[in-house]
Amino acid sequence: MATVVLIIDMTKGFFEEGYPLYCGDRARQIIPNVQRLLEQELTWGSQILFLNDHHDPDDLEFKMFPPHCVAGTPETEVIPELAKYPGEIIPKKRFSAFYGTTLGERLSQLKPEKVIVCGVCTDICVCHTVCDARDRDYRVEVPVDCVASFDDTAHNFALGHMENVLGAKLTSVGGD
Repeated sequence: MATVVLIIDMTKGFFEEGYPLYCGDRARQIIPNVQRLLEQELTWGSQILFLNDHHDPDDLEFKMFPPHCVAGTPETEVIPELAKYPGEIIPKKRFSAFYGTTLGERLSQLKPEKVIVCGVCTDICVCHTVCDARDRDYRVEVPVDCVASFDDTAHNFALGHMENVLGAKLTSVGGD
């Protein structure tokens, strides 16, 4: 298998107004680029994996962040703009999509030549997932126009960290 695309937390809880961790307009602006990426990668036979926050009601993370993406709520669902794309959904409860999930096993089965990571938040779940993928010796790409965060400074720091410390390749889907 050539490529696996990891779509991190592109769920209603982060992309629709009214939810406590709505990432705002900057995050919504990446949606067309992620769609373009998925269409391109699917024509090349890549596998798509959606890694969605999926917390227990009493999750300890809620001491740091407001309750969000609680299991069984609409917040955990892939946003409508991406729901039409074929892909496997893997629920996650922590920053890294590897921690306590089946992602590591799934990638071992798929044996990708590279992993593309996109979604939100650049400095939190995207960065921690990239770190764990690099720790497992995967070649990782992060399209900079397919990631976003609440905080521009943290977003930019995370991109530099992923490239210069973790060894991820920063790319761009381009387009509009």
